Amino acid sequence: MTFKIAFIGAGSIGFTRGLLRDILSVPAFQDIEVAFTDISQKNLDMVTQLCQRDIKENGLDITIHATTDRRAALVDAKYVFNVVRIGGLEAFKHDIEIPLKYGVDQCVGDTLSAGGIMYGQRGIAEMLEICKDIREEADPDVLLLNYANPMAMMTWACQKYGRVNTVGLCHGVQNGHKQIANVLGKEKEEVDIICAGINHQTWYVEAKTNGVDRTGDLLEAFEEHPTYKDEEKVRIDMLRRFGYFSTESNGHLSEYVPWYRKRPEEIHEWIDLSRWINGETGGYLRVCTEGRNWFETDFPNWLKEPAFEYKEENRGQEHGSYILEGLETGKIYRGHFNRVNNGIITNLPDDAIIEAPGYVDRNGINMPYVGDLPMGPAAVCNVSISVQRLAVEAAVHGDDYLLRQAMMMDPLVGAVCNPKEIWQMVDEMLVAQKQWLTQYQEAIASAEVRLQTEERIPTKDYQGAARLKVKSVEEMAENREQSKANAGEADKGDF
Repeated sequence: MTFKIAFIGAGSIGFTRGLLRDILSVPAFQDIEVAFTDISQKNLDMVTQLCQRDIKENGLDITIHATTDRRAALVDAKYVFNVVRIGGLEAFKHDIEIPLKYGVDQCVGDTLSAGGIMYGQRGIAEMLEICKDIREEADPDVLLLNYANPMAMMTWACQKYGRVNTVGLCHGVQNGHKQIANVLGKEKEEVDIICAGINHQTWYVEAKTNGVDRTGDLLEAFEEHPTYKDEEKVRIDMLRRFGYFSTESNGHLSEYVPWYRKRPEEIHEWIDLSRWINGETGGYLRVCTEGRNWFETDFPNWLKEPAFEYKEENRGQEHGSYILEGLETGKIYRGHFNRVNNGIITNLPDDAIIEAPGYVDRNGINMPYVGDLPMGPAAVCNVSISVQRLAVEAAVHGDDYLLRQAMMMDPLVGAVCNPKEIWQMVDEMLVAQKQWLTQYQEAIASAEVRLQTEERIPTKDYQGAARLKVKSVEEMAENREQSKANAGEADKGDF
């Protein structure tokens, strides 16, 4: 069996390497073609060197075609994995630090809130170009597997405007499934779930053990858990008030809703600083910065470590390899996928990108009917979908009026800022990121004039309620294993 896969943004060492291991652990896939492309020749060289060594050590005769020429990498590709981060850490820093001046305190900033919306503006503009290249160079039946955030916005734009068959993939459902099993004293395989909603706001509407729905037991179980009771305070409070557990981590979820990060003096009541993802201000930016610095410094040591073993028991939980296996071999796989709704969840809009159970086999990716979400969770999702729709249309058309409306409708931004502050914040973010926002040239020119000539609304020199210092390479070297793990967490997408 042979076909071609291409990775766009392949210079993310841990993520690309792990996905490739998963794919090449499938016995039927050991004669496929592999292409890597990235805008950074340096990162591309490093990831290719490491992955090529893994391939050789596993006795496979596959030579990775690595190139900075994206179109060349896409030629005849049947599957395209997208893991880009447009603008890298330079742009990401603006996503976090400019909103902080206006009191918008984000932990991650890659899905909603001010940072997620701007991340989408950069990403969608480039994804439309990538989709054009895919249409012109790849296999006519190509499938785009999108791992890049903001997941729903990016997948929405690729499907509607990029005109490429796209599935959005995330591991949030798997992680929450493990947590539910843990608090119930079960193994993951012993808990059957139905999880539905939108990416990063997907709800476990059913969790059964031995055929009995345990959803009503989850609140007490999480409240009594020795670590989750401290690490997942926002998720537990949402469970308490909406009746269902949500997929995303404490830090992620806290910035998607208006209640937990709007008052600086209250933020510490809801977060935990034992790990960045539990709510640290700018936590993902810090870990990404440390991860990049560590990877560049420590890369020679990675080559000294044992190669990955391509075995079934070593496959990770990412959906990608299992989707390919289902499509190519007919082996049935059940996962949770991001696709256009089209009536799957009946009280969410048909045009939205929803996340829900799906099945894969030779007939394709099939999404069964879910029906209505509970009213409360549906209401939370519908607010976010309104923001996503505005942000997608703004990015595609370069319409800063829609962009500003997306910011106003965003739950956290709207809870913290008034309209004048939002208008000025958008001006600042557009100007700061103009090199990645070519669709906004006219709007950026007008914003620059306003910022230079009009009286400015005072802003704060604010570092956030729970900001930690970026560690130096020397400090990270004191705990090499933790630093390596951080680099793995942080590297999805190009640095």
